[in-house]
Amino acid sequence: MKAWPFLGIFLVQSFLFFAHWLLYRTWIDFWPGLPPAAIPVMRVALLVLAFSFIGATLLSFRFSNPAIRLFYKAAAVWLGFLNYLFWAACLSWLVWFALWAARWRPNPAAVRLWINGSLSAAAMLAAMYGLLNARWIRVRRVPIHLPNLPASWHGRKAVLMSDLHLGHVNGRGFSRRMAGIAARLKPDIIFLPGDLFDGSKANLDGLLAPICELAPPFGIFFTTGNHEEFGNPKHYLEPIARSGIRILADEQVFVDGLRIAGVSYGDAVYPMRLHCILERMNLNHAQPTILLNHVPSKLSIVEQAGVSLQLSGHTHGGQIFPFTWITRRVFGPFTYGLHRFGVLQVYTSSGCGTWGPPMRVGSHPEIVVLEFK
Repeated sequence: MKAWPFLGIFLVQSFLFFAHWLLYRTWIDFWPGLPPAAIPVMRVALLVLAFSFIGATLLSFRFSNPAIRLFYKAAAVWLGFLNYLFWAACLSWLVWFALWAARWRPNPAAVRLWINGSLSAAAMLAAMYGLLNARWIRVRRVPIHLPNLPASWHGRKAVLMSDLHLGHVNGRGFSRRMAGIAARLKPDIIFLPGDLFDGSKANLDGLLAPICELAPPFGIFFTTGNHEEFGNPKHYLEPIARSGIRILADEQVFVDGLRIAGVSYGDAVYPMRLHCILERMNLNHAQPTILLNHVPSKLSIVEQAGVSLQLSGHTHGGQIFPFTWITRRVFGPFTYGLHRFGVLQVYTSSGCGTWGPPMRVGSHPEIVVLEFK
């Protein structure tokens, strides 16, 4: 099993190398007016950029200082631009071959320059929009109707903040901003269903400090996501526990008559383990249960266990196109929003933060207000 991370790094790095090679080849062939002296400079720059994100990520797991944070942010931003420039390069070749197949023979140099120039400009605009859109946090209000909801919960509000990904990109300033938005919403309770941290080495207590200042009457509840389970989960869980946030690790609590449960990411991904954990809780549909479960999957098990409402994140709504399309193929309608699976209701948030490129194209960041009816 220990070989899997190395295989994953190798495969991702191989693809990144190929993507940068394709950019180089496309720019050489489609921009014939490039000065000869610029070509070796571009070759070296793209070679360095090809290894930048993996290198920055590996360093971020071990070190935390201003230089590493700056390197990681720059590499993450470039990764987002690369995504769209790569697709622009692919489309450039497809358009050119389509024109060639149609036997249209204008001035090749002029047409190639126009094709890649137009598509690259569109790619740059899409990436810049993504940078701005990722910092525009929406507040979404969602009415929740739960059968047999205790009378005391009618009219109360819960704030759902998933996937903050606090770390080198989303730092303490971002945490303070999210906490400020949540405080203005005056929630009765706050739910954090995983990926509170990004997985990088950082001052976790400092990143959490603004969230800890929130004081909803019925507390803050958290369960782990996949990023908290990189390496040793205790590294992330200990500062969360110190902060006073209640960690729900395969357990349940009763809050003024409402049952709130949580399953850790590492247990929820295994069907039999998830089934056993929920079965031990003796849930039933006669008494409503809210389950914090990072990934919106294994829903048949959750419904059969007697859960009324599952709160999830993880998908980011796909975060950036074309991954929005891929995520939709994997999770279907449960990629984002409130949907039903039988008698079970599932709300999947697109999350507050980002992973990798600090961009969103085709999705948006959000803080969710659940209004109990």
